[in-house]
Amino acid sequence: MLNIVVCVKAVPDPKDSCKISIDPVSKTLNRCDVSMVLNPLDKNAMEAALQLKEQYGAHITVLSMGPPQASPIVKECLALGGDQGFLLSDRAFGGADTYATAFTLASGIKKVGKPDIILCGMASSDGATEWVGPQIATFLDMPVVTMLKEIVNSAGDCWQVKTSLEDGYRLLEVDLPALFTVTRDLNEPRALSFSGIIKARKKEITVWGKEDLGVPEESLGLPGSPTIVSDMTTTDNKREVEIITGSREEMADQLLLKLVDAGAI
Repeated sequence: MLNIVVCVKAVPDPKDSCKISIDPVSKTLNRCDVSMVLNPLDKNAMEAALQLKEQYGAHITVLSMGPPQASPIVKECLALGGDQGFLLSDRAFGGADTYATAFTLASGIKKVGKPDIILCGMASSDGATEWVGPQIATFLDMPVVTMLKEIVNSAGDCWQVKTSLEDGYRLLEVDLPALFTVTRDLNEPRALSFSGIIKARKKEITVWGKEDLGVPEESLGLPGSPTIVSDMTTTDNKREVEIITGSREEMADQLLLKLVDAGAI
């Protein structure tokens, strides 16, 4: 039976994007007043784990780092079919860049136990750096395959996979254990089921802080982040907007005339 760890992240709900602010001192996102949702690409990572569980049998551990508000996101993954959930939550973790985040997650994975497979979304919707997955693999000294789009052969300890390229794909072979960052092309995430939600009520989420991980505080959060944001500025949108009204035909005619007048066509 496979031992799978899925790393997930609670990200700001796009519907509340207007409420997101930036701390002027730490230069980090202020998420206190923003509702959180499961990072979209992490849904694909979770779906990949569930399909492997259905095919071969697996124990799925869901791991996340974030504030207490991220707990429902872990619970959502348990409702989808995860077996156990861990939330790494401590004020000491706040303000972490990708390096400190990956270090903290890797420390959590070490405490959970040695996995056969680690699955992560290729990127998060609020950061989109694509660095956390590869950095976790580096801390754990295991191979990493990024931008996974298809699992060609998953029988045995040597997998054959396809990864996305701008103009095609790359066919790779990788020995397990390994970490994979997945793209949305890999699968179609399933929806939550009522039975899954009911079952998840009995599944506990374990919360670990810095003492539980047993790592130096200077390696966590802002102190452990080598990335420094020196300055930030805001830009004003000075574009003028004109609303075209009327029937479809009238709006199409008006738009066509305006494009002609502007020299666009």
